[in-house]
Amino acid sequence: MQPAWSALPAGGNLFRSNFSHGDTLAVARMVDLHHHLLPGLDDGSPNLETSVAMARIAVDDGITHVVATPHANNVYAFDPSEIARRVDALRSALAAEAIPLKISSGCDFHLSYDNMQDAVANPKKYTLNGGDYLLVELPDYGLSPHLDEAFYELGLAGMRPILTHPERNPTLQRDPKRLADWMRIGLLTQITTSSVVGQMGKQAERMAHRMLADRWVHFLATDAHNTQSRPPRMRAAHDLVAKKYGAAYADRLCTSNPMAVYEGKPLPQQDEPLHLYEEDAKLTRRWWQIFWKQRKEERD
Repeated sequence: MQPAWSALPAGGNLFRSNFSHGDTLAVARMVDLHHHLLPGLDDGSPNLETSVAMARIAVDDGITHVVATPHANNVYAFDPSEIARRVDALRSALAAEAIPLKISSGCDFHLSYDNMQDAVANPKKYTLNGGDYLLVELPDYGLSPHLDEAFYELGLAGMRPILTHPERNPTLQRDPKRLADWMRIGLLTQITTSSVVGQMGKQAERMAHRMLADRWVHFLATDAHNTQSRPPRMRAAHDLVAKKYGAAYADRLCTSNPMAVYEGKPLPQQDEPLHLYEEDAKLTRRWWQIFWKQRKEERD
């Protein structure tokens, strides 16, 4: 049985090597794991009318599933019962408009001390669709040197952290080694579709494409907040990733990986990340020792 902190798929390797730009998969649907769709809860949609308009844009762009992720921080209170009521109201409004979008809920979890204590005590409260995966947002500056311990603690409580938009974080833009350190202990990453297509600034665009080229990305998501400046569109980013890095990778980031999260399942096999373990051969060997130990435990 694999530990909660592992991103390993059940019964198989996490990574595959020799990925090819010629790999193809026909993307039939896209799943958006990070979307401020619910009305009146945070700095996203202000009302039900806007939420319906955002949903229509998403469907027209090829998105079939959305996890509505309101902020959980010291500015916006996170109330699961109120979120459930607004999900139900939005589902009814979408049904009335014949908009075929499936909605579940989670949150954009700010990594603060109070949130950490509450999440560890209530592991399913903040996760995506009531599963094991947790979207984690960092502050832009003043990152603690002990964040690896926080990620590990979340993992011990049964959650699988997914770091949201690291490519937009000024601290990580200057020091991507910190991100590499966290990924070595199992952190998953989600980058914003707008960053991929250059709408979040040059620094975010450069880091997004560096991460994509090195296969450091597990999910693309919109982080949509409205219909104009931050709309819910994934198609352009998907197609650009397919063109530059291969169709199979683009489909994995937009469909198979996020659908696994949506359904609460292990991730499918991933491309082996580049330049992540080679800096320290001992660390690489140690990682493989852990990997094979996990495989043996699964077989036993």
